[in-house]
Amino acid sequence: MAESDGQEKTEQATSKRLDESREKGQVAKSTEINSLAIFLSGLMIIYFYKTDIGEKISWLATYIFSSLDKLELNVNLLQVYSAKGFVYFLSIMAPFFIVLMVVSLAAGFAQVGFHFAFKALAPKASKFNPVSGLKRVMFSSHSVVEVTKSIIKLVIISLFAYWILSDTIVQSVGLVDFSVEEIVSFMIDTTVKFLWKVALVYIAIAASDFAYQKFKHKKDLMMTKQEVKEEFKQQEGDPAVKGKIKQKQMIMAHRRMMKEVPKADVVITNPTHFAVALKYEMGKDSAPKVVAKGADLIAQKIKEIAKENDVPLHEDVYLARSLYKMCEIGDEVPEELFQAVAQILAYIYQLKNTYKKTIV
Repeated sequence: MAESDGQEKTEQATSKRLDESREKGQVAKSTEINSLAIFLSGLMIIYFYKTDIGEKISWLATYIFSSLDKLELNVNLLQVYSAKGFVYFLSIMAPFFIVLMVVSLAAGFAQVGFHFAFKALAPKASKFNPVSGLKRVMFSSHSVVEVTKSIIKLVIISLFAYWILSDTIVQSVGLVDFSVEEIVSFMIDTTVKFLWKVALVYIAIAASDFAYQKFKHKKDLMMTKQEVKEEFKQQEGDPAVKGKIKQKQMIMAHRRMMKEVPKADVVITNPTHFAVALKYEMGKDSAPKVVAKGADLIAQKIKEIAKENDVPLHEDVYLARSLYKMCEIGDEVPEELFQAVAQILAYIYQLKNTYKKTIV
């Protein structure tokens, strides 16, 4: 089993690892599937258009060989015949090349979808190192596997071809008595029959290679437990760092909350465990709001700041406990507690007004 830094790769690749691999152009793709698609497409073209192809090849052969005894061969004439033959051959084969190119692209798309990996095209210094290149080509496990596959494929197809063509070779002896059209027809029919049988063998080879490429790709991308943990930390954040950030956020929120206590109208206490500071701006707020709250030590700190800033303290065990549990900072007092809070605020405002009149 593959190992990394002494750890076994026992974990399946995460979605992040798969996406990174795809961006680099590392996908489970079998070249045998592409070859098979091209092979079958070419075979189908030959099968459906064999009559037309045979007629064109027969005409070209007849045209050339019927006038050989009359030709005065020279460089210019050979150039003319070569050009004509090339253009004629291209007119026959051009549809093949176009269809096969489209099929090759479609076969790749069918395996991995439409994806252009720019990272795979990026220049790397290692690619230009002849020593690294020689090791990669000659001595890597991938090269050994590919060479072995090619040899096995060549042996299988060669033996199969010999087994099929052995009788055809004997039959071809009688072609000397055939016309050009008959010879071409025999060659095309024999080729089609031969290629259909070879295609069946190649389907098995391509299917096996595709399954192997899937298995190998999946195995190569497997991860160690440590790699999975590190990736999780990168995605979700290091727990230690997240803890420190959360702690700082709590400290900042605590400081902001304490700055609001001096602005409060009243602090409701129970009297030792809970403290909730309330503020109400008449004409602006629809109900009193909680500007600070805390339990135990924080509650004592709120009470201390309230005393320093002459904010009234009101002891009410039930109300303090209820406000602490039901409200968050910035929330309005809930409807079921509104009457009790309103009575306290009314009493506080009455005391303040009485105090002002006494001073005046």
